Amino acid sequence: MRWENLAADTGHGRAADAALFGADAVTTRTFDTPEFAGVTFHEVRARSVLNRVPGASRMPFEWTVNPYRGCTHACVYCFARKTHSYLDLDTGIGFDTQIVVKVNAPEVLRRQLSSPRWQGDHVAMGTNVDCYQRAEGHYRLMPGILAALRDHANPFSILTKGTLILRDLELLREAAEVADVGVSVSVGFLDGELWRTVEPGTPAPERRLDVVRALAGHGIGCGVLMAPVIPFLGDQPDRLRATVRAVAAAGATSVTPLTLHLRPGAREWFTAWLGRHHPHLVARYERLYADGAYAPRWYQRRITRQVHELAEEYGIGPTRAGAHRAAAASAPTPEPERARPTQLTLI
Repeated sequence: MRWENLAADTGHGRAADAALFGADAVTTRTFDTPEFAGVTFHEVRARSVLNRVPGASRMPFEWTVNPYRGCTHACVYCFARKTHSYLDLDTGIGFDTQIVVKVNAPEVLRRQLSSPRWQGDHVAMGTNVDCYQRAEGHYRLMPGILAALRDHANPFSILTKGTLILRDLELLREAAEVADVGVSVSVGFLDGELWRTVEPGTPAPERRLDVVRALAGHGIGCGVLMAPVIPFLGDQPDRLRATVRAVAAAGATSVTPLTLHLRPGAREWFTAWLGRHHPHLVARYERLYADGAYAPRWYQRRITRQVHELAEEYGIGPTRAGAHRAAAASAPTPEPERARPTQLTLI
């Protein structure tokens, strides 16, 4: 495993100048509990946790914090799968079961926020893998991270599929009193059968909407990233309507639809899943994604229009400037390409 090659994560798998840690700083362990069966954790002591996003990425934020690498949510479409290849780890099952944990992330972040060079920029979390995946229940890194951000009145946003965020509700409330805080929950569809196969390690969509409802009930606005909208499986008008209706009923401040995109690493894993569960759709996907990772512009526009019309009908809308930062900050628009339509990035 190439630990020495794991450098500061920019959110795109690009390496910064200095390595995060050396091979002698890695402890590998497993836990004899049902929830972590088959999962190996690689505990590392990071040298840096504030990761700068390259300006060429055209993201609406410059800094991220990712306490974990790899994710037990096991979403078959996750764009971050490719990042595991930089450790010589498998981007399929390895991404789901080989989890890198930056065990000293809270103290390193506090030190970095205290540096006179730090300008208090917005920090986005959940942009690579979910910071509230199951491992967080054991390692409890986020309370220290949130406390550091709160104590420095530093603005931040979180994107998650995890219900564990409710554990840190009081910290979120305290941080929101001194800084701009945004929370967004990812719910792309409601179909239970689709959820069990495409997002097998995540809480059910209904439970995620309970998170939206709970946050709203405590005065913390929460948007919904309706992501991914999966072609031919979750894009039927009745399914879109059901999802937007449930999002509105949960009290979301906004809904932002994102069509499935399939980057290298994720594309191969998703295609294998599609062949097992929906073989009749393989040829249709090959045609729809013939030009690369992104669905055609006409398809994206159709989905966006449908969701926004439904959102208006149910009394919510896309993220408004200055009203809620999490969806916008955690779902950036990547660099435009001539032959490829613009597409927001999904966790």
